Amino acid sequence: MKMIEPREVSHKMDRDEMIRSFGKTLEFDKSLKEFSTYKTGGRAKYFINITDELSLSETVIKVNEVNLKYDIIGGGSNLLIADSGYDGLIIKIDIKGIELISETEISCCAGEEFMTLIEFAADNSLTGLEFAAGIAGTVGGAVAGNAGAYGGEIKDILTEITVVDTQGAINKISPEQCQFEYRSSYFNNSDDIITAIKVKLKIGDSTTIKDKIEEILSVRRSKHPVDGKTAGSFFKNIIDPNEKYGKIPAGRLLEEAGVKGLTVGGAAVYEKHANMILNKNNATSKDIRDLADILKQRVFDKFGITLEEEVVSLGEF
Repeated sequence: MKMIEPREVSHKMDRDEMIRSFGKTLEFDKSLKEFSTYKTGGRAKYFINITDELSLSETVIKVNEVNLKYDIIGGGSNLLIADSGYDGLIIKIDIKGIELISETEISCCAGEEFMTLIEFAADNSLTGLEFAAGIAGTVGGAVAGNAGAYGGEIKDILTEITVVDTQGAINKISPEQCQFEYRSSYFNNSDDIITAIKVKLKIGDSTTIKDKIEEILSVRRSKHPVDGKTAGSFFKNIIDPNEKYGKIPAGRLLEEAGVKGLTVGGAAVYEKHANMILNKNNATSKDIRDLADILKQRVFDKFGITLEEEVVSLGEF
């Protein structure tokens, strides 16, 4: 399972010193359950919500100065937080803003919901994002994971990405620098933090675009749990150019491996989609992790294929 790698640093500051350093918006012993769609996980020793790029830059500079362990979260739609929580600072990216900057180009901040960007494009008669309708999470998370569906990927429409680097500097980089691959990018192994993006689309008919979005949303509603506590697809599809969209669906392999109906504690495989794990009955993150490991083993035993997780783990499991 992909992990957000812990930073091996420490600090020796008391509560008042922490508030002086990071401001009065800093929170202590913060429950992280609300920040994951699984609604599981422990507490963060420190927590701060960042709403603008300059504050993020200043926060990164400060954590370096005080030698504090930290990690970043966004919308939490693809995140499994350890039951033990996080013994450091969690920085939540909540930077908002979206605007049309040319006839076909949109600028969007990383904290906006991905669906907000999709709907904004449709309202402005811009086509090219319909494939992503219904993908949960924020824009920043979508770019970091190169979100996609139905043969489309966000990398194909990006023109610029703004990041705050590990020293707190604000930089603009090109899509070519991001090493995009299927459901991954250099952000998966980098501490640079996405704050905004620019996308270039094509002029289309607003009604046609919205009809396509609704069509895709309807398909998703038929397959996905309504109000379910889930991260969506748990495993990546397997690249195969001979398959439709160039991928073998992980859900198909899981179904053929007979995983539907499996449970661990309060975690369960969704009855309509074998590649989804639900928090069905007050599951812990360990329940979900243990069930995912069983699914992975079942597919390996039957097909000799090792599934790779889409879901990111935060903390120690």
